[in-house]
Amino acid sequence: MKEQLQRILKQALNSLVNEGVLESAPEKIRIDHSKDKTQGDFASNIAMVLAKRAGLIPKVLAQKIIDNLGDNTQIDKVQIAGPGFINFFISQGENIQIIDRIINQAEHYGKADVGKGQRILLEFVSANPTGPLHVGHGRGAAYGATVANLLRAVGFEVDNEYYVNDAGRQMDILATSVYLRYVDTEQFPDNGYKGDYIFNIAKDISGVKKCDIFDGVYKDEKNGGDKEKHIDDLIACAKSQLGHDYKKIFDLAINNILSGIKIDLAEFGVEYQQWFSEQSLVNSGLSKETVKKLQNSGYIYEKEGALWFKTTDFGDDLDRVVVRENGIHTYFASDIAYHLEKFERGYDKIINIWGADHHGYIARVRASISALGHNPDKLEILLVQFANLYRDGEKVAMSTRSGSFVTLEELRHEVGNDAARFFYILRKSEQHMDFDLDLAKSKSNENPVFYIQYAHARICSVLDKAQDNQTPDLVLLNNEYEQALIKQLNRYSDVIKNAAINYEPHVLAYYLRDLAGDFHSYYNNCEFLIDDKILQASRLQLIIAIRQILRNGLGLLGVSAPDKM
Repeated sequence: MKEQLQRILKQALNSLVNEGVLESAPEKIRIDHSKDKTQGDFASNIAMVLAKRAGLIPKVLAQKIIDNLGDNTQIDKVQIAGPGFINFFISQGENIQIIDRIINQAEHYGKADVGKGQRILLEFVSANPTGPLHVGHGRGAAYGATVANLLRAVGFEVDNEYYVNDAGRQMDILATSVYLRYVDTEQFPDNGYKGDYIFNIAKDISGVKKCDIFDGVYKDEKNGGDKEKHIDDLIACAKSQLGHDYKKIFDLAINNILSGIKIDLAEFGVEYQQWFSEQSLVNSGLSKETVKKLQNSGYIYEKEGALWFKTTDFGDDLDRVVVRENGIHTYFASDIAYHLEKFERGYDKIINIWGADHHGYIARVRASISALGHNPDKLEILLVQFANLYRDGEKVAMSTRSGSFVTLEELRHEVGNDAARFFYILRKSEQHMDFDLDLAKSKSNENPVFYIQYAHARICSVLDKAQDNQTPDLVLLNNEYEQALIKQLNRYSDVIKNAAINYEPHVLAYYLRDLAGDFHSYYNNCEFLIDDKILQASRLQLIIAIRQILRNGLGLLGVSAPDKM
């Protein structure tokens, strides 16, 4: 109906162009669902948008537009509201058609072809494989997976990718930490990884000699000395003394953690088409080759023995090091090579979902894309804020390096996948979120995921009890609860489109909560299994359509729709 109203308005505006009231009609006309039932079903601000051009006050132009709409049996009434909004009241006969459309299209209802098959590479989570995923990573996982579902629903082809940071210093710190737990020394560096999972990995080491890698290393970290030098010296000593065994421990550590990450995400309903290794950039020489390309283009200069990329030429606040004075490439150098590789795969759009603490990285990555001759506008970066956990009203303290954190696996086991997926996307991704563990576990109307799932289960219960062969007459669905539900059903397709193109899955979550609320009100105020079998059949058709939308919407959010609760 929304598209039909846009066409009707376009025809009216073209008539005003012919009359000389307007010079031209706009290509796009905004139509919104009305939130207040007293203001009709749809509203347009087109008169206020064009009033200045027409030299008329908005209300006068609105009336001229209405006068040129012509007769339409789908529209009951059109009125002017406020400063010049045009409100459309759609006929009941038109509105109730949504019920049959939903039932006929079933799981396909709400899908669209906005994307027209455009290919998107969506990278998200990409946590360093130095430990299990924690609750902060869980928010990025739920958000990324849901955005991918929504984009696919509106016609985009989406490949999910996880960038595995399996090269560099952090991995050496991990391997050295595991070895130190293996030799069971009482000395342990402040900058080592200290979680229980390190002990568990160390238990799997066999046939590796035990050395004192502290001999000859920098030791003054306990007295306010250089902790970074201390851990770097330990890494160098471990590599020197262990030889090939060091690689054995390195591989054991990363394979153990990465395997756990893959299992954790799969159990959380998050699937990836590709796991891209940072080490592959080193092995293929692409990282070095990329730096060489930037040098040849004049964007690299040497300073104090290091190579610097002129990111300030592209709007960054500082130039950035890509090769340190010791010849080792920085993480940024790998990121540049990785993004070059992404662009050369031929996707129409590349989307990165990063933690909000990576905000400062955006300008420098865009700079590298421009410097390498690609269009930085093809890259979209979405930021996800951290999630704070609350239990019994108290914030749960967490520290990743010390090993004092709640893992995603622990969270899923405590509240369940459904609650975790739903609660994670209840806020805009760039907003901080407080995750109330007690609320997520509660079986109450205050728990939004329970409230929605209970609506679905209630409908299933009613339908299980129903025995009806009557043909419905949907015109009979005219009480205030039924009208509210029909209005909500008519909104669903637009909600999916808007949630997808704006990367805002919380819009769908709130819609489903509103739909569930309207259904619960209907359930509490109207009977379904009644003597009037035609009215009964009509009401059953309505709740079948509601059940389908609840299933479709929850499915996009990665949440189940139980038949019984």
